[in-house]
Amino acid sequence: MKVLPTQLEEGCILSEAVMGQTDIPIIPNKTILSSQHISMLQTFLISTVEVESTLANGEKFYPIEAVKDSLEESKDQLNVESKRDIEFINYYHDTVKHYKRLYSEWQSGKRVEIVAVKKCLIPFIEYMIDHPKNFLNMHQLSQKDGYMYHHAIAVACLAAFLAKKLHYPKADWVQAGISGALADIGMMRIPNRILSKKGPLSSLELKEVQKHPIYSYNMLSQIKGISKPVLWSVLQHHERIDQSGYPLGSNEAKLHPLSQVVAVADVFHAMTSERIYSSKQSPYKVIEHLGTEQFGKYDHRVVQTLKNSYEQLSIGMKVRLQNGEKAEIVFFPNQHTNNPMVRRLGTDEVFQLKSEHFYEIEEMM
Repeated sequence: MKVLPTQLEEGCILSEAVMGQTDIPIIPNKTILSSQHISMLQTFLISTVEVESTLANGEKFYPIEAVKDSLEESKDQLNVESKRDIEFINYYHDTVKHYKRLYSEWQSGKRVEIVAVKKCLIPFIEYMIDHPKNFLNMHQLSQKDGYMYHHAIAVACLAAFLAKKLHYPKADWVQAGISGALADIGMMRIPNRILSKKGPLSSLELKEVQKHPIYSYNMLSQIKGISKPVLWSVLQHHERIDQSGYPLGSNEAKLHPLSQVVAVADVFHAMTSERIYSSKQSPYKVIEHLGTEQFGKYDHRVVQTLKNSYEQLSIGMKVRLQNGEKAEIVFFPNQHTNNPMVRRLGTDEVFQLKSEHFYEIEEMM
């Protein structure tokens, strides 16, 4: 199939060699594409490539959108994409409402039923994995009111997506998703005066909030059908590799691997969402923050997977910069996710973002 370089993902297999201005191919036929290959194609401004419909791992390859051969077909595709956007937003809000109903039942004393949790989560998680571009905008749908429910669904989807990208089998990435959705249910044991407080928490209030993983664990530990990986991930999703986390300050050797997948998904969605006590940040800035300022706290493999996935999905996205200008992401040339090469809309000037000139990404459009 013919696709744009921005649609490629690692594991795509070339069905035709990519040729340059000489008789020597830039990339030979049957090459399994890596992130470096994809970056090379974008650097050489290759317009389209031919790839097989199956990835190297045997999974079907679903490009974000098809390359069209005529203007009329392109218009049709835009209509399809608009319908997909509406479909995603509606599906997302329906899933959040479903989860809210379950949460309300748990608050009223009903036991958590894992079958009901799976019925709520798994179809939407699978939908998100089949339509990964939606991860770029999911945090924008979160709201201050009902943040708990939005956070649970977003963390579930992102944790499952990252676990799948890390090559966990489906049974495990489903467990990661369930863990993400249930990690904060212990918050219902925290007094509302603390949860709704707009100012900084006192030391005693903070200690109480930091007990929520224990409350979540205790609520789930007697539930039939809850696996040990879910229990460990729920208990440890605020633990950190450098022992700076809570509630137990566990060291790396005691941490379940899936708990650290949930940890990255949890902090990423929290920092990119509008909350009662803090403003949202740009996803690109948060990823860079996790990889630099927070280095050593999180599993490097998970952070790198988030970074690679976000960068790959972001190529071609329209963004608003700090200075109000609008641009399109063209390429990520170095380790700084927050400073990609962009094309300024209206002038087609291509330049690299630099924070000292207020050229950082504020938000996606």
